[in-house]
Amino acid sequence: MGSPRTRCYRDGKLLREGFPVTEVSDYLADEANVVWFDLCTADGDDLSAVQRELGLHDLAVEDVLSPGQRPKVDHYSNHLLLVCYTVDFDDTSGAVSTREIGAFITPHALVTVHAERGPDIDAVVARWDESQQLATAGVAFLLHGLLDHVVNTHFAAVERLDDAIDAMEDRLFDESANDTQMQRRLFGLRKSLVTMRRLVLPMREVVNTVMRRDLDLGSETIGPYFQDVYDHVLRAEQRLDDLRDLVANMLETRLTVRGNRLNQIMKKVTSWAAIIAVPTAVTGFYGQNIPFPGYQSDWGVYVSAAVMLVTVLALYVTFKVKDWL
Repeated sequence: MGSPRTRCYRDGKLLREGFPVTEVSDYLADEANVVWFDLCTADGDDLSAVQRELGLHDLAVEDVLSPGQRPKVDHYSNHLLLVCYTVDFDDTSGAVSTREIGAFITPHALVTVHAERGPDIDAVVARWDESQQLATAGVAFLLHGLLDHVVNTHFAAVERLDDAIDAMEDRLFDESANDTQMQRRLFGLRKSLVTMRRLVLPMREVVNTVMRRDLDLGSETIGPYFQDVYDHVLRAEQRLDDLRDLVANMLETRLTVRGNRLNQIMKKVTSWAAIIAVPTAVTGFYGQNIPFPGYQSDWGVYVSAAVMLVTVLALYVTFKVKDWL
Protein backbone atom coordinates (compact mmCIF):
# COMPACT_ATOMS: atom_id res chain seq x y z
CA MET A 1 0.00 0.00 0.00
CA GLY A 2 1.51 3.36 -1.00
CA SER A 3 1.89 6.10 1.57
CA PRO A 4 -0.21 9.27 1.19
CA ARG A 5 1.28 12.00 -0.98
CA THR A 6 0.98 15.63 0.02
CA ARG A 7 1.80 19.10 -1.33
CA CYS A 8 1.29 22.64 -0.15
CA TYR A 9 1.28 25.72 -2.41
CA ARG A 10 1.47 29.32 -1.29
CA ASP A 11 1.32 32.38 -3.52
CA GLY A 12 1.66 30.20 -6.59
CA LYS A 13 4.80 28.44 -5.38
CA LEU A 14 5.36 24.94 -4.01
CA LEU A 15 5.98 25.44 -0.32
CA ARG A 16 6.44 21.86 0.83
CA GLU A 17 5.62 18.29 -0.14
CA GLY A 18 5.72 14.85 1.42
CA PHE A 19 4.52 15.96 4.84
CA PRO A 20 2.30 13.65 6.96
CA VAL A 21 -1.46 13.82 6.60
CA THR A 22 -1.69 14.63 10.31
CA GLU A 23 -0.10 18.02 9.56
CA VAL A 24 -2.69 18.96 6.94
CA SER A 25 -4.77 20.88 9.47
CA ASP A 26 -1.75 23.04 10.32
CA TYR A 27 -1.36 24.06 6.68
CA LEU A 28 -5.09 24.58 6.15
CA ALA A 29 -5.18 26.91 9.15
CA ASP A 30 -3.58 29.53 6.91
CA GLU A 31 -6.05 30.46 4.16
CA ALA A 32 -3.20 31.58 1.92
CA ASN A 33 -2.14 27.93 1.57
CA VAL A 34 -3.53 25.46 -0.96
CA VAL A 35 -3.08 21.81 -0.04
CA TRP A 36 -3.25 18.61 -2.08
CA PHE A 37 -3.04 15.13 -0.68
CA ASP A 38 -3.57 11.78 -2.31
CA LEU A 39 -5.07 8.85 -0.42
CA CYS A 40 -5.70 5.18 -1.05
CA THR A 41 -9.17 3.87 -0.22
CA ALA A 42 -7.59 0.84 1.42
CA ASP A 43 -6.34 3.11 4.22
CA GLY A 44 -9.55 3.93 6.03
CA ASP A 45 -7.89 5.71 8.95
CA ASP A 46 -6.41 8.47 6.78
CA LEU A 47 -9.70 8.94 4.95
CA SER A 48 -11.62 9.18 8.23
CA ALA A 49 -9.15 11.75 9.51
CA VAL A 50 -9.55 13.80 6.34
CA GLN A 51 -13.34 13.58 6.58
CA ARG A 52 -13.28 15.01 10.09
CA GLU A 53 -10.76 17.69 9.17
CA LEU A 54 -12.57 18.96 6.07
CA GLY A 55 -16.12 18.20 7.15
CA LEU A 56 -16.80 15.93 4.19
CA HIS A 57 -20.35 14.68 3.75
CA ASP A 58 -21.01 11.04 4.62
CA LEU A 59 -22.66 10.41 1.24
CA ALA A 60 -19.62 11.78 -0.59
CA VAL A 61 -17.28 9.52 1.35
CA GLU A 62 -19.60 6.58 0.73
CA ASP A 63 -19.50 7.24 -3.04
CA VAL A 64 -15.71 7.31 -3.02
CA LEU A 65 -15.55 4.03 -1.11
CA SER A 66 -18.05 2.38 -3.48
CA PRO A 67 -16.36 1.53 -6.80
CA GLY A 68 -18.23 1.74 -10.07
CA GLN A 69 -19.69 5.24 -9.68
CA ARG A 70 -20.54 7.10 -12.86
CA PRO A 71 -18.40 10.15 -13.75
CA LYS A 72 -20.03 13.09 -12.01
CA VAL A 73 -19.68 16.24 -9.90
CA ASP A 74 -21.82 16.39 -6.76
CA HIS A 75 -22.29 19.71 -4.98
CA TYR A 76 -22.33 19.70 -1.17
CA SER A 77 -22.52 22.64 1.21
CA ASN A 78 -18.78 23.08 1.78
CA HIS A 79 -17.15 20.96 -0.95
CA LEU A 80 -17.54 19.25 -4.30
CA LEU A 81 -17.15 15.56 -5.09
CA LEU A 82 -15.64 14.67 -8.45
CA VAL A 83 -15.63 11.10 -9.78
CA CYS A 84 -13.85 10.30 -13.06
CA TYR A 85 -11.83 7.56 -14.75
CA THR A 86 -8.57 7.28 -16.63
CA VAL A 87 -8.83 4.99 -19.66
CA ASP A 88 -6.27 2.85 -21.44
CA PHE A 89 -6.75 0.76 -24.59
CA ASP A 90 -4.71 -2.38 -25.30
CA ASP A 91 -3.97 -2.63 -29.03
CA THR A 92 -3.24 -6.37 -28.86
CA SER A 93 -6.28 -7.62 -26.95
CA GLY A 94 -8.62 -4.77 -27.88
CA ALA A 95 -9.65 -4.45 -24.21
CA VAL A 96 -10.14 -1.27 -22.21
CA SER A 97 -8.75 -0.85 -18.70
CA THR A 98 -10.02 1.88 -16.40
CA ARG A 99 -8.89 3.44 -13.14
CA GLU A 100 -11.41 5.25 -10.95
CA ILE A 101 -10.44 8.37 -9.06
CA GLY A 102 -12.47 10.47 -6.66
CA ALA A 103 -11.64 14.02 -5.63
CA PHE A 104 -12.93 16.21 -2.83
CA ILE A 105 -12.69 19.87 -3.80
CA THR A 106 -12.74 22.56 -1.11
CA PRO A 107 -11.78 26.25 -1.32
CA HIS A 108 -8.26 25.50 -0.13
CA ALA A 109 -7.70 21.78 -0.66
CA LEU A 110 -7.90 19.04 -3.26
CA VAL A 111 -8.06 15.48 -1.98
CA THR A 112 -7.66 12.68 -4.52
CA VAL A 113 -8.78 9.20 -3.49
CA HIS A 114 -8.38 5.98 -5.45
CA ALA A 115 -7.83 2.26 -5.11
CA GLU A 116 -4.40 0.82 -4.48
CA ARG A 117 -3.98 0.18 -8.24
CA GLY A 118 -5.26 3.57 -9.19
CA PRO A 119 -4.45 6.12 -11.90
CA ASP A 120 -0.98 7.41 -12.66
CA ILE A 121 -0.72 10.15 -10.06
CA ASP A 122 2.89 10.78 -11.08
CA ALA A 123 1.60 11.99 -14.45
CA VAL A 124 -0.74 14.42 -12.70
CA VAL A 125 2.07 15.75 -10.52
CA ALA A 126 4.29 16.13 -13.60
CA ARG A 127 1.53 18.15 -15.28
CA TRP A 128 1.38 20.48 -12.28
CA ASP A 129 5.14 20.94 -12.40
CA GLU A 130 4.99 21.75 -16.12
CA SER A 131 2.46 24.55 -15.57
CA GLN A 132 3.73 26.24 -12.43
CA GLN A 133 2.71 29.62 -13.87
CA LEU A 134 -0.92 28.67 -13.22
CA ALA A 135 -0.39 27.81 -9.55
CA THR A 136 -1.67 31.23 -8.48
CA ALA A 137 -5.17 29.98 -9.39
CA GLY A 138 -5.09 27.81 -6.25
CA VAL A 139 -7.34 24.75 -6.15
CA ALA A 140 -8.50 25.44 -9.71
CA PHE A 141 -4.91 24.92 -10.84
CA LEU A 142 -4.76 21.51 -9.16
CA LEU A 143 -8.17 20.53 -10.48
CA HIS A 144 -7.24 21.55 -14.02
CA GLY A 145 -4.11 19.37 -13.94
CA LEU A 146 -6.16 16.40 -12.76
CA LEU A 147 -8.92 16.82 -15.36
CA ASP A 148 -6.42 17.53 -18.14
CA HIS A 149 -4.61 14.27 -17.40
CA VAL A 150 -7.86 12.29 -17.26
CA VAL A 151 -9.20 13.71 -20.52
CA ASN A 152 -5.84 13.19 -22.25
CA THR A 153 -6.00 9.48 -21.38
CA HIS A 154 -9.47 9.42 -22.94
CA PHE A 155 -8.27 11.09 -26.12
CA ALA A 156 -5.21 8.83 -26.42
CA ALA A 157 -7.35 5.71 -25.90
CA VAL A 158 -9.85 6.88 -28.52
CA GLU A 159 -7.04 7.43 -31.02
CA ARG A 160 -5.68 3.92 -30.47
CA LEU A 161 -9.19 2.48 -30.76
CA ASP A 162 -9.60 4.43 -34.01
CA ASP A 163 -6.38 2.89 -35.38
CA ALA A 164 -7.53 -0.61 -34.40
CA ILE A 165 -10.89 -0.11 -36.12
CA ASP A 166 -9.16 1.24 -39.26
CA ALA A 167 -7.00 -1.90 -39.36
CA MET A 168 -10.10 -4.07 -39.16
CA GLU A 169 -11.78 -2.01 -41.87
CA ASP A 170 -8.93 -2.81 -44.25
CA ARG A 171 -9.53 -6.53 -43.69
CA LEU A 172 -13.28 -6.51 -44.32
CA PHE A 173 -12.96 -7.78 -47.89
CA ASP A 174 -10.00 -10.07 -47.27
CA GLU A 175 -11.28 -13.50 -48.27
CA SER A 176 -8.35 -15.22 -46.58
CA ALA A 177 -9.25 -13.75 -43.17
CA ASN A 178 -10.69 -16.09 -40.56
CA ASP A 179 -14.38 -15.26 -40.11
CA THR A 180 -14.48 -16.34 -36.47
CA GLN A 181 -11.46 -14.26 -35.53
CA MET A 182 -12.80 -11.27 -37.42
CA GLN A 183 -16.18 -11.49 -35.70
CA ARG A 184 -14.59 -11.91 -32.27
CA ARG A 185 -12.31 -8.92 -32.86
CA LEU A 186 -15.15 -6.73 -34.12
CA PHE A 187 -17.40 -7.56 -31.18
CA GLY A 188 -14.46 -6.97 -28.80
CA LEU A 189 -13.87 -3.53 -30.30
CA ARG A 190 -17.55 -2.72 -30.04
CA LYS A 191 -17.52 -3.72 -26.37
CA SER A 192 -14.50 -1.49 -25.76
CA LEU A 193 -16.25 1.32 -27.59
CA VAL A 194 -19.33 1.00 -25.36
CA THR A 195 -17.11 1.06 -22.25
CA MET A 196 -15.36 4.20 -23.44
CA ARG A 197 -18.61 5.96 -24.27
CA ARG A 198 -19.95 5.19 -20.80
CA LEU A 199 -16.95 6.92 -19.21
CA VAL A 200 -16.11 9.64 -21.72
CA LEU A 201 -19.53 11.10 -22.55
CA PRO A 202 -20.39 12.15 -18.95
CA MET A 203 -17.13 14.13 -18.81
CA ARG A 204 -18.78 16.81 -20.91
CA GLU A 205 -21.20 17.52 -18.08
CA VAL A 206 -18.42 17.19 -15.49
CA VAL A 207 -16.13 19.79 -17.08
CA ASN A 208 -19.08 22.03 -17.90
CA THR A 209 -20.12 21.96 -14.23
CA VAL A 210 -16.59 22.81 -13.07
CA MET A 211 -16.60 25.82 -15.41
CA ARG A 212 -19.77 27.27 -13.89
CA ARG A 213 -19.24 30.78 -12.56
CA ASP A 214 -21.24 30.19 -9.38
CA LEU A 215 -18.69 27.59 -8.23
CA ASP A 216 -15.92 30.19 -8.48
CA LEU A 217 -13.37 27.69 -9.77
CA GLY A 218 -12.61 29.15 -13.17
CA SER A 219 -10.72 32.41 -12.67
CA GLU A 220 -9.66 34.58 -15.59
CA THR A 221 -6.25 32.91 -15.46
CA ILE A 222 -7.35 29.29 -15.48
CA GLY A 223 -10.66 29.69 -17.33
CA PRO A 224 -9.23 29.33 -20.87
CA TYR A 225 -7.39 26.18 -19.79
CA PHE A 226 -10.61 24.60 -18.56
CA GLN A 227 -12.14 25.57 -21.91
CA ASP A 228 -9.31 23.73 -23.65
CA VAL A 229 -10.05 20.61 -21.60
CA TYR A 230 -13.73 20.98 -22.52
CA ASP A 231 -12.81 21.15 -26.22
CA HIS A 232 -10.81 17.93 -25.86
CA VAL A 233 -13.83 16.28 -24.26
CA LEU A 234 -16.04 17.34 -27.16
CA ARG A 235 -13.52 16.04 -29.71
CA ALA A 236 -13.24 12.69 -27.95
CA GLU A 237 -17.04 12.46 -27.74
CA GLN A 238 -17.45 13.24 -31.43
CA ARG A 239 -14.86 10.67 -32.46
CA LEU A 240 -16.55 8.03 -30.33
CA ASP A 241 -19.87 8.79 -32.01
CA ASP A 242 -18.20 8.45 -35.42
CA LEU A 243 -16.53 5.19 -34.39
CA ARG A 244 -19.83 3.80 -33.11
CA ASP A 245 -21.42 4.38 -36.51
CA LEU A 246 -18.35 2.97 -38.25
CA VAL A 247 -18.31 -0.22 -36.19
CA ALA A 248 -22.04 -0.71 -36.77
CA ASN A 249 -21.50 -0.32 -40.52
CA MET A 250 -18.54 -2.70 -40.40
CA LEU A 251 -20.60 -5.39 -38.68
CA GLU A 252 -23.36 -4.99 -41.26
CA THR A 253 -20.83 -5.01 -44.11
CA ARG A 254 -19.16 -8.13 -42.73
CA LEU A 255 -22.50 -9.93 -42.59
CA THR A 256 -23.27 -8.77 -46.14
CA VAL A 257 -19.88 -10.00 -47.38
CA ARG A 258 -20.42 -13.36 -45.74
CA GLY A 259 -23.91 -13.56 -47.26
CA ASN A 260 -22.55 -12.74 -50.72
CA ARG A 261 -19.80 -15.31 -50.31
CA LEU A 262 -22.37 -17.91 -49.30
CA ASN A 263 -24.44 -17.04 -52.37
CA GLN A 264 -21.39 -17.55 -54.58
CA ILE A 265 -20.74 -20.93 -53.01
CA MET A 266 -24.36 -21.95 -53.39
CA LYS A 267 -24.32 -20.96 -57.07
CA LYS A 268 -21.24 -23.09 -57.68
CA VAL A 269 -22.62 -26.06 -55.77
CA THR A 270 -25.96 -25.77 -57.59
CA SER A 271 -24.25 -25.49 -60.96
CA TRP A 272 -22.14 -28.60 -60.42
CA ALA A 273 -25.17 -30.44 -59.10
CA ALA A 274 -27.05 -29.56 -62.30
CA ILE A 275 -24.14 -30.77 -64.43
CA ILE A 276 -23.86 -34.03 -62.53
CA ALA A 277 -27.64 -34.55 -62.72
CA VAL A 278 -27.52 -34.87 -66.53
CA PRO A 279 -25.47 -38.08 -66.76
CA THR A 280 -27.34 -39.37 -63.74
CA ALA A 281 -30.67 -38.83 -65.48
CA VAL A 282 -29.50 -40.34 -68.79
CA THR A 283 -27.94 -43.43 -67.25
CA GLY A 284 -30.99 -43.80 -65.03
CA PHE A 285 -33.27 -43.73 -68.06
CA TYR A 286 -31.24 -46.30 -69.99
CA GLY A 287 -30.98 -48.42 -66.89
CA GLN A 288 -34.67 -49.33 -67.05
CA ASN A 289 -35.36 -53.05 -67.37
CA ILE A 290 -37.64 -52.60 -70.44
CA PRO A 291 -37.02 -52.43 -74.20
CA PHE A 292 -36.37 -48.89 -75.56
CA PRO A 293 -34.87 -47.43 -78.76
CA GLY A 294 -31.28 -48.60 -78.99
CA TYR A 295 -31.85 -51.43 -76.51
CA GLN A 296 -29.03 -54.06 -76.70
CA SER A 297 -27.42 -52.23 -79.65
CA ASP A 298 -24.18 -50.32 -80.04
CA TRP A 299 -25.74 -47.19 -81.45
CA GLY A 300 -27.86 -46.77 -78.29
CA VAL A 301 -24.65 -46.51 -76.21
CA TYR A 302 -23.20 -43.95 -78.59
CA VAL A 303 -26.35 -41.84 -78.57
CA SER A 304 -26.65 -41.84 -74.78
CA ALA A 305 -22.96 -40.96 -74.37
CA ALA A 306 -23.29 -38.17 -76.93
CA VAL A 307 -26.38 -36.76 -75.19
CA MET A 308 -24.60 -36.72 -71.84
CA LEU A 309 -21.44 -35.14 -73.25
CA VAL A 310 -23.21 -32.43 -75.24
CA THR A 311 -25.58 -31.54 -72.41
CA VAL A 312 -22.81 -31.41 -69.80
CA LEU A 313 -20.65 -29.20 -72.03
CA ALA A 314 -23.60 -26.91 -72.77
CA LEU A 315 -24.40 -26.51 -69.10
CA TYR A 316 -20.74 -25.92 -68.21
CA VAL A 317 -20.35 -23.20 -70.85
CA THR A 318 -23.62 -21.55 -69.81
CA PHE A 319 -22.73 -21.48 -66.12
CA LYS A 320 -19.21 -20.26 -66.91
CA VAL A 321 -20.53 -17.39 -69.02
CA LYS A 322 -22.89 -16.38 -66.18
CA ASP A 323 -19.98 -16.61 -63.70
CA TRP A 324 -21.64 -19.31 -61.69
CA LEU A 325 -18.54 -21.48 -61.77
